[in-house]
Amino acid sequence: MNLIKKMLAAQAAVLALWAVSAQAATNDEIAERIKPVGEVCVQGEECKGVGAVAVAAGGGAKSPDDVINAHCGACHSAGVLGAPKIGDTAEWKKRADEQGGIDVLLSKAIAGFNAMPPKGTCATCSDDELMGAIKKMSGL
Repeated sequence: MNLIKKMLAAQAAVLALWAVSAQAATNDEIAERIKPVGEVCVQGEECKGVGAVAVAAGGGAKSPDDVINAHCGACHSAGVLGAPKIGDTAEWKKRADEQGGIDVLLSKAIAGFNAMPPKGTCATCSDDELMGAIKKMSGL
């Protein structure tokens, strides 16, 4: 019975220390922990945080290399599941010719094709950014 009392006393001591440390937090620390993580913006109304978010997220246009390195290269570097390899201009040209040109390759990249998901996992890429990546990978 004495062992049980010691174990309960140890647990109570740990709980008391935790409670004291939790109370020791300043109001600023508490405010920092519970501050909102986002803001809801309504279309047609000014949203004051959008500019800062775009800058923090790299809101400028992505270079073809950025898109390829972040999204396309995983499959197109090795030719996973038949994906045309980066720099294999002959294969890219063959596909473009068979399917109706580089614009058709872009439309398939946007919609997804075979094992490639829509936009090749780059949901935030514009059509122009995807076209730049296709041109860079294909050499066309």
